[in-house]
Amino acid sequence: MKIKVEKPVEKKEKWIGKKVPQILSSKKATGKLKYPSDIYLENMLWGVVVRSKFPHAVIKRIDTTKAENFPGVVKVLTWRDIPGENGFGIVVHDQPALCKDKVRYVGDAVALIAAETREIAEKARELVEVEYEPLPVVKDPILAMSEDSPKVHEKGNIHLHTVINKGDIDKGFGEADLIIENEYRTGRQEHAYLETESGVAYYDEDTDLLTVWCGGQYAFRDQIQIARVLALDPRKVRVIANPLGGGFGGKDEITTQIHLALLTYYTKRPVKMVISREESMIFSWKRHPMILRYKTGVKKDGTLVANEVYIYADTGAYASLGGPVVNLAVEHSCGPYRIPNTHIEGFCIYTNNGVAGAFRGFGVNQVTFAMESQMDEIARKLNMDPVELRRKNILKRGEETGIGSVIETSMGLKEILDEIEKSEIYKKRERVKVSDKPWIKRGVGIAISYQGTGLGVGLPDYGSAWIEMRKDGGFNVFAGNVDVGQGLQTSFKLIALETLCLRDERKIHIITGDTHLTPDSGTSTASAGTYRGGRAIHMAGIKMRDLLKKHASKILGEDEKNLEIEDGVIFVKDNPEKRVSYEELGEYLSKKGRLPKTEGHFYFPTSKTKIPGAFGLPHYIFSFSGSVALVEVNTLTGKVDLIKAVNIIDGGRVINRIGFEGQSEGGIVMGMGYALMEDTIIENGYFLTKNFSTYIIPTIKDAPKEIETIPVETYEELGPYGEKGIGETVMVPIAPAITNGIFDAVGARIKQIPATPERVFWAIRKKEGK
Repeated sequence: MKIKVEKPVEKKEKWIGKKVPQILSSKKATGKLKYPSDIYLENMLWGVVVRSKFPHAVIKRIDTTKAENFPGVVKVLTWRDIPGENGFGIVVHDQPALCKDKVRYVGDAVALIAAETREIAEKARELVEVEYEPLPVVKDPILAMSEDSPKVHEKGNIHLHTVINKGDIDKGFGEADLIIENEYRTGRQEHAYLETESGVAYYDEDTDLLTVWCGGQYAFRDQIQIARVLALDPRKVRVIANPLGGGFGGKDEITTQIHLALLTYYTKRPVKMVISREESMIFSWKRHPMILRYKTGVKKDGTLVANEVYIYADTGAYASLGGPVVNLAVEHSCGPYRIPNTHIEGFCIYTNNGVAGAFRGFGVNQVTFAMESQMDEIARKLNMDPVELRRKNILKRGEETGIGSVIETSMGLKEILDEIEKSEIYKKRERVKVSDKPWIKRGVGIAISYQGTGLGVGLPDYGSAWIEMRKDGGFNVFAGNVDVGQGLQTSFKLIALETLCLRDERKIHIITGDTHLTPDSGTSTASAGTYRGGRAIHMAGIKMRDLLKKHASKILGEDEKNLEIEDGVIFVKDNPEKRVSYEELGEYLSKKGRLPKTEGHFYFPTSKTKIPGAFGLPHYIFSFSGSVALVEVNTLTGKVDLIKAVNIIDGGRVINRIGFEGQSEGGIVMGMGYALMEDTIIENGYFLTKNFSTYIIPTIKDAPKEIETIPVETYEELGPYGEKGIGETVMVPIAPAITNGIFDAVGARIKQIPATPERVFWAIRKKEGK
């Protein structure tokens, strides 16, 4: 992995950007790490959910008598047993914990069962009798917006409608020499995390504390939502969210937490739930499928002058994070380009097609596929080099985005394009088309993207951390953020080691994701986990250094201004032999009962620009990325293989080198799956792809033989050691790079992903006039 730096950055740090073993990597590799699905407790019950049999229906009657009388069943719960609010949702509490009078998709929960064994619970599930009156299924998001469509919710099927205008769109198209107009469609991608939604809840009578240990991406928000449904003081609910067997946004929302808490609340016994893969595929959140209508105007010299965009997102039965997803899609719909005249409309639409919510990229993947396809087509129509077209139009710091906001922070777009142009597969793109098998065609595609980090304007977004010194001279570091597998704990450790001037990495112990042990440090989403927690740790670490100098000055008899710290030793600048180690200081302060503890707190910076009628917009800090894809297309079958991929990423300074590479490589493969094979098929509200034999994800045989990662290290002044975040941007541009590569190979434009063999085959035949 080579490094490209936007401007010379003086690197004096010992830990930042270094390769160190990931925390818990050994336990993960050997299978010794205990995930929530691995936990067994004494006297434990098993819980299951009774789900709807119809995608849209009125509930006429629920009879649990037979299930309650089944031997081994301890408790059966319905909506009548909910002590508090029967609803949850990050933005809108529109999803019932247990449905009362209506079901809106086949994953809806109708009843809960706790039994002595999992087998008994499964059998009892079939004994719950629910009388339904089926309703017409709302399955087409465009038709769902019409006045005469059946209503999924009483207030109508349009959850959100955002409109943004900039400049004069008609004037812009009047100035255009070329107008490209297309409709694009994207699939309903499944998160496919290794560990399905699983957890254990237990009750401690001595402390009157209900604990829910379940993989989630924001323990403190889960705590509030559980407490709201159970009508409890949140301090009576403890949530432990680590370790997490994969998330990608799919565990940002409530999964099993409330159901586990309800069963334990009533039985006062430990309850475990492990959702099967099939059940997970049906009830869990997916990436929003979108219909994207683009009309782009450009002058003959390649200058973009107008962009008209309509976004139709199928959010399914409940809002979840559909509103913010659509708004982020609106914000990024014009790409990282300077376009003076825009008209953008985004619709978030209710249907009975499962539920869509947060997924890595959060709406940016879909619009990037469309916009980068537009850019590729424009370059070909104007006979321009695709890099040159982008270079001519990319945003510069201080310029306006497509929605009229100004990018005020670091950006490495120019350097990303330079690296794309220098990459071997791009330089050799004309020669790669040669093949000894005439039915195999090779092509190279590129794409660039940007990704807002953090939650944006108007939404609470903050970071908090505590650091406490131990008697042995080490430190415990507490932050509420959850490590969802991206190496967050390792990044926190590196920041703490650097800030506290330590050489021995064993001196730092990281505690995350526990509402009773850590401060609330926000959610592990929006590519900002390291930024939130890392910045707070850095702030707390600086305070700790100052405190330690203050204590050391008394021991050494020197003014603290004359003291330096290096490798866990505080010494006098002019007399380095006059020193006290952290170990000695820890022992000394422990005897006096004064081991220091510091805190760091901050609010995420937000833009000065306000976009009326678009909550969360605009963002202030952006990461940037570009991808180059070398593909092979079998013209006889339509099968596409990704042979090599290059990711060029500006996420600010690299904190955790191994984590950075892992995120990039995982993002390439996940983006490849999105581009070529992954789609949840739903017909009339029923799932046809319910496991990994029908929902196809990339395997090691599908992944490209070579993935190159090139960081472009800009320095973000506000981030911890210049970091911005990369969790999402690493997977966004690869999908359009692949489809642009398909066009380069066979001359057929792919306008709907995934680009399955069937779609590619027929696109080639259509291009040939067959």
